[in-house]
Amino acid sequence: MPHIKINDKISLFYEEYGTGALDADNIILSAQVGFYPKGMQQHLATLGWHVFCITLRGFHPSTLIDEDYGEHWYDIFADDVVAFADKMGIGRFTYMGASHGSGVGWHLMLRSQERVNAFVAVVGGPHSLAAGTMSYRQMLAQGIIKEIPPFNPPVDNDPARQLRRDRRSAHIADQPPAPEQERKIDYGRPLMALGSEEKLCEELKKITVPVLMLGGVEDPISTPELMMRTAKCLPHGKLIMYSNCGHDIDTDLIEETCDEADRFLRNAIKTHKWYLPVEEK
Repeated sequence: MPHIKINDKISLFYEEYGTGALDADNIILSAQVGFYPKGMQQHLATLGWHVFCITLRGFHPSTLIDEDYGEHWYDIFADDVVAFADKMGIGRFTYMGASHGSGVGWHLMLRSQERVNAFVAVVGGPHSLAAGTMSYRQMLAQGIIKEIPPFNPPVDNDPARQLRRDRRSAHIADQPPAPEQERKIDYGRPLMALGSEEKLCEELKKITVPVLMLGGVEDPISTPELMMRTAKCLPHGKLIMYSNCGHDIDTDLIEETCDEADRFLRNAIKTHKWYLPVEEK
């Protein structure tokens, strides 16, 4: 399995997709707890992008850790993305993430946006700081909640889409239990060190790279209200919301979301704008 050692203690597992050129205009980095093998990242590679899927530190098969980074988990995750790029000889790149992977992206934008061409945030929120700082994953593990809210509404008259969901659910159910060290991790929520919604919005306004946000109208985690709040803050942002969709659109509507992302990114990298060129004669 491919790993890259970013320092004396931490080694990150990664998967590489695509045969496109390894240049700044063609590289997508994505960092998450793990990746479903048939999601947006893999499909974007079929559209000509060179994609690296990085498993976050603390999660198998990357280096497991015992240290609790408190409110700095996402800062460290974001810095790991930059360290990975440095070790791979990658200068500038595009970043794409879903859910907590987008959380890594928000921190990356605020810490190292000079390295980023554009950002695709799928169901990216970020969470409202008024709703607490503990991740749903850890609230479930500690018994604070009995179950996570349903991530997705029932499929509306599309058997192929339901089959895709069923196959994903079967894949997840077939995975071995996570190591004990991994189960103890609570990385919290993005930007929680800011402490308030007001401060969060102030920081989001500092992100100047083009950002595409993709969301589901019936997502209970990254709600339409949260994504609209973020869209209002971003100076160079585009928001697309899908009806009858929830939190898993990155593995549910793969072709649709990748088509939007591909078009957005190619234009953003070429023009540095978040919309197509205006032609007024």
